Amino acid sequence: MNSNTFELNQIRLSNLYEELDSRMANLRQNLSAALDARQIVDSALSDGSAYYGINTGFGILANKRVSGDALKQLQRNLILSHSVGVGDPVPKDISRLMLQLKIHTLAQGYSGISEITLRRLMYFEEHDLIPVIPSKGSLGASGDLAPLSHMSLPLIGFGHFWDESGEKHLPAEVILKQHQLEPIELQAKDGLSLINGTQLMSGYGAYVLYKSRQLLTLADIVATISLEALQGSITPFDERIHLIRPHKGQQLVASNVRKLLARSEILESHRNCGKVQDPYCLRCVPQVHGAARDAIAHASSVIEIEINSVNDNPLVFSNGDILSGGNFHGQPLAFAMDYAALALAEIGSISERRTYLLLEGHDGLPKLLMQETGINSGFMIPQYTAASLVSENKILCHPASIDSIPSSLGQEDHVSMGSISAIKLLKVYQNIEHILSIELLSAVQALDFRKPLKPGEGVQAAHDLIRDKIPHASEDTYFKEYMDKALEMVQTGVITKKVIQKSGELH
Repeated sequence: MNSNTFELNQIRLSNLYEELDSRMANLRQNLSAALDARQIVDSALSDGSAYYGINTGFGILANKRVSGDALKQLQRNLILSHSVGVGDPVPKDISRLMLQLKIHTLAQGYSGISEITLRRLMYFEEHDLIPVIPSKGSLGASGDLAPLSHMSLPLIGFGHFWDESGEKHLPAEVILKQHQLEPIELQAKDGLSLINGTQLMSGYGAYVLYKSRQLLTLADIVATISLEALQGSITPFDERIHLIRPHKGQQLVASNVRKLLARSEILESHRNCGKVQDPYCLRCVPQVHGAARDAIAHASSVIEIEINSVNDNPLVFSNGDILSGGNFHGQPLAFAMDYAALALAEIGSISERRTYLLLEGHDGLPKLLMQETGINSGFMIPQYTAASLVSENKILCHPASIDSIPSSLGQEDHVSMGSISAIKLLKVYQNIEHILSIELLSAVQALDFRKPLKPGEGVQAAHDLIRDKIPHASEDTYFKEYMDKALEMVQTGVITKKVIQKSGELH
């Protein structure tokens, strides 16, 4: 095993961007492992043996030998012929992650990529030259071939880069000239090393699961605002209940809710009201939110292993062996991202049920959360939007990982479809942001009707922050503006930060 093992280069999702930036900075100073592997590839080219993708064709063409000057043309042709992606572009932030993760895996010293190619990729990353990558076309095995080919096109003067705003596509040849760069000539194995890999899948997975950590905490905060507004019971969050069913996520959620309810006047006002049980969407928050947390934790561990792994083919080892295998196969990622989508969808599903409950007029709340309805629709229609998104998520949660279509004339006869798992995971996540935003608006509106009683200190902090941006609605208004403001607060994490300042650290 090469000295530069991935244990030494561990990038954790909890600190994804900081550790990736640090890793990129370190690589600019030290590429020894990658250069050692390249020497092995150069030696192999002169020993007369056939090495897949280095001096042979690809896929079903693996038995076709290539030699001499054609070796470089082989790699160039590979990038051009495989750049057949379609669909909306990968978001710029995820494309940047793909580029960084590709550099990270190549630099570990098992790919044998040439120095000139690796350093040009690093130049792109350092100067934020982010390739435009179509999102569709990968089967999630043999690597994310089409997306990674598009990522590699600017190396040879083709394709496009994003502009600084992330809105326009600029021709690569124009940007290269601005930086006084010529397209490079790919060396033997370079093209294959560039496009064999799971960086589209792992880029999407890392992006969504990193953001999900904050979203899951926010979901607990939003649920607790609804609990207070609906005068729900704290009993189901009693620590003793969760000690005897010790799923970690369940325990963490119950702990968060108890902390958020500290010093609640609303809670004290109905402590002895005689109501026996709340509906499941309130009472079972620890069990549902907690199960989602555990699922996201598992999916995160899979993604974390992947972004610290080598998923090229063939692989170059320090004793001179060049071995063909299947580390490009995205099955672990496909399963994990399908599972993560299910978990996030359930956060949205139970959130919409709480929104519906808030509108029903329980325990002194006005129906539809307005005093004068008829002339006013109140908060009726935002719930429609939440319901629509919940239903869409149910469709998106059909597992992509259960499907496979043979390719390469049967040589690549089982694929993961993990790229589809990845793309729909992002869509599910974005829908959840909207669904929680709608519950947040509804819950804060309902909480206003509990004045002058004060909620728990954590809930009060969230309420006050939201009311600084969004007023109480006493009549119908352009609710889309309110929804957009609430969404921005959900996306930026400002609510969680404010609540933590008041209540202390949350899980």
